[in-house]
Amino acid sequence: MTLAEMTKSDLEQMLKELQAQYNGFKSKNLKLDMSRGKPAPEQLEYCKEILYCLNGNFKSENGIDVRNYGMPDGIPEAKRLFAQILEVDPANVIVGGNSSLSLMFDIIGNAYEKGVLPGMKPWSKVEQPKFLCPVPGYDRHFSVTKFFGFEMINIPMNDDGPDMDLVEELVSNDESIKGIWCVPKYSNPSGVTYSETVVKRLGSLKPAAKDFRIFCDNAYVVHHLNLENQDKLYNIYQACVEGGNEDMVYLFTSTSKITFPGSGVCAMAASPANVEYTRRLLSVKTIGYNKLNQLLHARFLKDIDGVLNVMVLHATSIRPKFAMVQQVLNRGLAGLGCANWSNPHGGYFVSFDTMEGCAKRVYNLCVEAGVTLTPAGATYPYGIDPSDCNIRISPTYPPINELEQAMELLAIVVKIVSIEKLLA
Repeated sequence: MTLAEMTKSDLEQMLKELQAQYNGFKSKNLKLDMSRGKPAPEQLEYCKEILYCLNGNFKSENGIDVRNYGMPDGIPEAKRLFAQILEVDPANVIVGGNSSLSLMFDIIGNAYEKGVLPGMKPWSKVEQPKFLCPVPGYDRHFSVTKFFGFEMINIPMNDDGPDMDLVEELVSNDESIKGIWCVPKYSNPSGVTYSETVVKRLGSLKPAAKDFRIFCDNAYVVHHLNLENQDKLYNIYQACVEGGNEDMVYLFTSTSKITFPGSGVCAMAASPANVEYTRRLLSVKTIGYNKLNQLLHARFLKDIDGVLNVMVLHATSIRPKFAMVQQVLNRGLAGLGCANWSNPHGGYFVSFDTMEGCAKRVYNLCVEAGVTLTPAGATYPYGIDPSDCNIRISPTYPPINELEQAMELLAIVVKIVSIEKLLA
């Protein structure tokens, strides 16, 4: 029976019992932080041997000493590694520092100041540039476009990716729309992987703006919970080539959740024209990124098989945590009609939806009881969820016993807030 089908007296009695359980949690003085998707401490141990794999040999395969200047767009073995991860040619790759978000910021900043390609109008000269934002989505993406003053337009996410009918309608009729954010595999936070149909429609867009760009953040491209049950993603760069839009997409990824989040390596892939122009603009900012770190990663990971071997270890650590989330939420909330949540095959998050108008109160009550979640609204541009229903769950960092407590508290709080809403 759903909560909405219960009598008022039954709801009032249930609310009294739930409030007693909630107060029991408050008395424990919990301090559990699930606000961001971070690898757990044991995951950081999987790659500690990376620190010792140079063994005094500091030369890249082309003979360049990585301790010195040179190769501002990356050493060849690092380019080859990221080309395998992103399924592109190594010539299409620029290897950067430790943060793919920094590269995204730089690319948008370059387009804002100089235009996306030579001769194109800088985005700063557009009266009110706009950006499409699939929601729920990644808060740091929205922070970048907010920083540059873009008007951000919500695009609903479906089970197979963003609402492409709406995307096609908007970009084909509005020249001020300059880009779209995409996390095409195990999206943050829903865990959705874009279908082949959605990817091909993205690649075949006919934007009114000739400088429209797809910012494709493939942060979780190899982050499967189970290699035998992994999602498949159609090659988005290939889809753009097939659609006659080779210059329309930038691909980004990093090793942040493969090796060390604070000391990884990132990369961008794009068309030859985009790569050449980006290389020229980035050369003003830097003489070169950390090539020692690039060589460490190339020597340690070697190739895509080496990457997947490490990801099997990560999956061993986090798979039971994702299973625990599903187990506790099903036990506490299934069938009550007050919440729904995703059950992804990979990535770092579970997307949780309360009844409309309840997410902020759920978040606040959890914080009061000692469990910090990602703030309600963070998965939408400007921090405003129009329905006030989405909460991002980040299961990877806490020990599993703490995660179980946090999920049990969340289930109790969701029922309290839902009953309060129904009784009101």
